Amino acid sequence: MPEGDTVFLAAKRLHEALSGRILTRGELRHPDLAAADLAGRTVLSVRPVGKHLLFRLDDHTTLHSHFRMDGSWHLYRPGEAWRGPAHQIRALLSTEDRVAVGFRLHDLALLPTAGEHTLIGHLGPDLLSPDWDAALEDEAVRRLAADPTRELGTALLDQRVMAGIGNIYKTEACFLLGVSPWSPVGAVDPRAAVRLCRRLLARNKLHPEQSTTGHTGGRKHWVFERGRAGCLRCGGPVRVGEQLSYGMPRVTYHCPGCQPDATLEAVDPELEGGSP
Repeated sequence: MPEGDTVFLAAKRLHEALSGRILTRGELRHPDLAAADLAGRTVLSVRPVGKHLLFRLDDHTTLHSHFRMDGSWHLYRPGEAWRGPAHQIRALLSTEDRVAVGFRLHDLALLPTAGEHTLIGHLGPDLLSPDWDAALEDEAVRRLAADPTRELGTALLDQRVMAGIGNIYKTEACFLLGVSPWSPVGAVDPRAAVRLCRRLLARNKLHPEQSTTGHTGGRKHWVFERGRAGCLRCGGPVRVGEQLSYGMPRVTYHCPGCQPDATLEAVDPELEGGSP
């Protein structure tokens, strides 16, 4: 699932392409929205909130989309070939000079702008909000620290705590905090954790490369997806396991040498490439 910085960058590009422009074509190829026609409406803004995208229109309605695991928005020039099969298109928004195509968007909704809270009101503070301030930081800290016995990795992925963190930044934040994802929230300074997560997202919000190390390519992550390559810091084995998020198992990684208090109960040796 795309992280908050990926959604932020998509919103920025869509906003620059569509805002202030009249839609010449506005199709929603979704079972519940197939009769909707957005042509003639003006796009006021495209705003990210955590992992959600909000297209606000001049008739006081909002088109909401969520990428989930495989969704994406592409931008094209008129007449340019689309990079995806037509049967996967769920939204098509055109202006005179740009075409936005939404592929595999399982979650689409068209609702009054005043009712956006029904879809995003449950979210914690958005780590990439332009309105981020001390009060939002305090709220994120409060929510994270509310259950000090909860597994840290699970808490970081909970969008009700703070919005925007996905599996990459959860894994890398735990590494940089020096604890395993299975450690309790009470093992870390919650304010330091919130600030670190926000800093990692902000560092990558304007480019597609999601680096937590300052490097690119094969050295862009400390432990994420390094089950075969080993820890970038110490060179030791990176262990791979699963951790629940919203009741579903998510693959996660940790270095026992750099995160010595790890409490991983079960490791899949196939996933970790046979590392000891």
